[in-house]
Amino acid sequence: MIEQPAYTGFGFSDEEWGLLVGLPQSVVNAASAAESDGTRRTMAESAAGLEAIATGRESASPLVAAVAGEVVSRVGDPEIGAELPVVAPADPQAVIDDVLDRATKASALLAGKVDEGQAGAYRHWLVEIADQVVGAAPSGGILGLGGDVVSDSERRFRDRLARVLND
Repeated sequence: MIEQPAYTGFGFSDEEWGLLVGLPQSVVNAASAAESDGTRRTMAESAAGLEAIATGRESASPLVAAVAGEVVSRVGDPEIGAELPVVAPADPQAVIDDVLDRATKASALLAGKVDEGQAGAYRHWLVEIADQVVGAAPSGGILGLGGDVVSDSERRFRDRLARVLND
C-alpha cells in the first residue's frame, strides 16, 4: 500500500500545500527584513521565528500541526540546534509585498478548502510567528542598549499581515 502525503487528507494539491508550507518561513524572512537590524539581531529574529514555527507542531489544529511538522522536517528542529539561514534581501519591500500577496492567496485557499476553525488557526499562527520575530531583538539603540522592542516598520508589517489574513 502506498502512503498518501499528509496534505491529501486536507484536500490540498501539491502546489497548494507548497504555498501553505512555504509561507511560515517566508513570514519569518519578511518580518526580519522589515527593519535592518544587523546580523546578530537578524539571527535572534530567525531563531525566534523557527521556534514559533516549531511550536505549531503542538497546535490543537491538525492543519497547523501538519504544516509545522512539514516545515520542521524540511529546515530542522530548533530543539536539536537547527537554525534558519540569515536572509538579507537586496529589496526588503519586495520580500514583504510577496509575502503579503501569498498570505492573501493562502487565506482565500483556506476559505475554500477547510472549515473556519482550521483556517483561522493557520492565519493566527502566521501572525504569531510575525509577532515573535519582530519582538525578538530591539531595533535602534547603541551597542545593543535601548531602542524600540518593535520598530514602526516591523509593526507596520505585522499589522498589514494581520489585515490581509483577517486576524
